[in-house]
Amino acid sequence: MHPILLSLVTYLPLGGVLAIMLTRGTTEAVETSARWVALWTSAIVFVLSLVMWAQFDPTHAGVQFEQRASWASAFGVSYHAGVDGISLMFVLLSTFLTPLAIIGGWKLVNTRVRDYMVAMLLLETTLIGLFSALDLVLFYVFYEATLLPGSLMIGVWGGPKRVWASLQFFLFTFGGSLFMLVALLVMWNVAGTTDIPTLQHTTFSHAMQGWLLAGFILAFGVKLPLFPLHAWLPDAYTEAPTPASVMLSGVLSKAGAYGLLRFGVLMFPDAARVFAPYVLTLGVVAVIYAAIIALAQTDMKRVIAYSSFSHMGVIAIGLFTLTPEGIDGAIFQMLSHGIVIAALFFCVSAVSWRAETREISAFAGVAHKMPVLATLTMLFVMANIGLPGTGAFVGELLVMVGAIHVSFWLAFLGGSSMILGAVYMLVLYRRVMFGQAAGGMVALLRDLTGPELAVLVPLAVVTLWMGIHPGTFLRVFNPTVTSLVQPAPVVASDSVAPVVRTAAG
Repeated sequence: MHPILLSLVTYLPLGGVLAIMLTRGTTEAVETSARWVALWTSAIVFVLSLVMWAQFDPTHAGVQFEQRASWASAFGVSYHAGVDGISLMFVLLSTFLTPLAIIGGWKLVNTRVRDYMVAMLLLETTLIGLFSALDLVLFYVFYEATLLPGSLMIGVWGGPKRVWASLQFFLFTFGGSLFMLVALLVMWNVAGTTDIPTLQHTTFSHAMQGWLLAGFILAFGVKLPLFPLHAWLPDAYTEAPTPASVMLSGVLSKAGAYGLLRFGVLMFPDAARVFAPYVLTLGVVAVIYAAIIALAQTDMKRVIAYSSFSHMGVIAIGLFTLTPEGIDGAIFQMLSHGIVIAALFFCVSAVSWRAETREISAFAGVAHKMPVLATLTMLFVMANIGLPGTGAFVGELLVMVGAIHVSFWLAFLGGSSMILGAVYMLVLYRRVMFGQAAGGMVALLRDLTGPELAVLVPLAVVTLWMGIHPGTFLRVFNPTVTSLVQPAPVVASDSVAPVVRTAAG
């Protein structure tokens, strides 16, 4: 293993930022250079992350590609980074979606292109740094740093309500992270260090574990988002330009789930058992509530946004079953959801960019004019529903296996995401793609271009790959999960079932 490989993957995008900022010439020349520099930089980073994957030893459950450097050693704070089987998968997800998002925004973003490409590369660095951080202060710095490029991409290049959407995104996330900062300070005061592996082996009192976990749930529940901390999501996902929506829903929301796993389930297992009934209930509520709201939407992008929120409920259920199967399923669902939701946003963009509207009522018979798009969209719709043969099926199945150990009703209500998802996604697909071909703008539509295929085809390949050969991914993070999760039953079914029944009404 090359010890410098992780640093290259993390900070090479900053080299791309510097190259873009130093570009001089006419506006058109600078914009063209910015696009190509961003694309090549992100492509090289993706290749390097594949090298990391190839060199990663899945039989070793510990941290690999580890790096340490003195930072504020007098206060127990250091630069400590590395990846285990869990974090490596999210690094790969970040590096895979970034070049696709850059290609997807090639024509969509035509104002302040240089600034946009800088923001995209900065977001990539902060996400990789976040997932590979092994010091809590370092994690907090990267976590907060994602706010800047994320909110700027919404506020500068978004839709008509972009300023309000950006403000909501910033305030919700920043406000939630204050609870993490307080928890961080308490843990440092007790342990004298912010090193995450050390903190995992530090004994905290049961009462303190409860307060610390509550702080982390509030912090990461906003980013996930967890019901009822989701108010920022519909506007942010809808108003953001499509490539930004892809990064927000495909990767940035996973930072919340990753934080809940890393600093909740794995660090405070005793407190997690106490909180599990409540989080499981909120997960079930999110699944059902978001699905109902999605069915009532008239904007295609808002349907996909609420679909994402519904699937986040499934992920929360998987994490707080506190079983290896449930957590494996939650991680697999996070990865699969990141791919599928990105593809769905790109599919919506392909139609709305041509027609200059996202209103469902404006479309009918699009499949007659865009058969390739219709075929690919059908694949991603089926994947979003959880059809066997796609990655989402594997993730949801494992989550249900974990949930059945806790409560039959939890598994039943959580699994309703498949049925409810089929309703609103197939209704959307039928209304837009089928029916009598509409005149006007639909008659002028043309099928996918080369760059659009370059984005959607890799996403389709990975979606099928995850469904047909899930062991490729499971073998990487399952040993880590198994080694970190205690195999004992986590929550008695008698204590969870009434809570879930209450949530179901």
